[in-house]
Amino acid sequence: MKYAFYVLGILLLTLGISFTIQSDLGTSPFDALLVGLSINVGFTVGSWEIILALLLISCNSLLKRQRPEFLGLLTSLITGIGIDLWLFLLHFFVTPEQWYSKAVYFGIGLVVIGLGTSIYLHTNFAPIPVDRLTLIIQELTRTNIFFSRTLIYVLFLIIAVILNGPIGVGTLLTVCLGGPLLNYFMSLTKKVIGRLQIDRHLDRAQ
Repeated sequence: MKYAFYVLGILLLTLGISFTIQSDLGTSPFDALLVGLSINVGFTVGSWEIILALLLISCNSLLKRQRPEFLGLLTSLITGIGIDLWLFLLHFFVTPEQWYSKAVYFGIGLVVIGLGTSIYLHTNFAPIPVDRLTLIIQELTRTNIFFSRTLIYVLFLIIAVILNGPIGVGTLLTVCLGGPLLNYFMSLTKKVIGRLQIDRHLDRAQ
């Protein structure tokens, strides 16, 4: 069941990211950086997810003063493939053109990102390096997910602006709402997953 939740979380996360990219209202600062690099340098958005993962793994290793968690590269690989796959599939659907349809796309994406991230993080299996960084900062600063996530978003926002990434109103909304949404879903999914695991153990006992 752990790995089922892991795959489900990654699929939802990458679907949400693809929705925000398709909305054309601006993505999260990190995804804006990925898209900006894809447009200005080349390669796909998913490819840059994997490349930057290597850099973040090294950064996390220095902060934690431990060996690099290269298992996180597996998650980044799956995430990168997932983003490219969802973007390819969504391309066959209607691309939002009116502001209200773009807003719907973005809203769905933002919520699904928070839900997907919380589900796969609760498996505690090979977090994406940027999500591991969120947990490391939370631990080092002794704060909550909201603070650490928002701090990371602000830092990536600055970098994305420097690299001319796709910054828009959606980016600012992600900075403001991404942390609270993840914090909310972390609490919610913890209860749901815990209940499912208890029910599974009871079924086995019977």
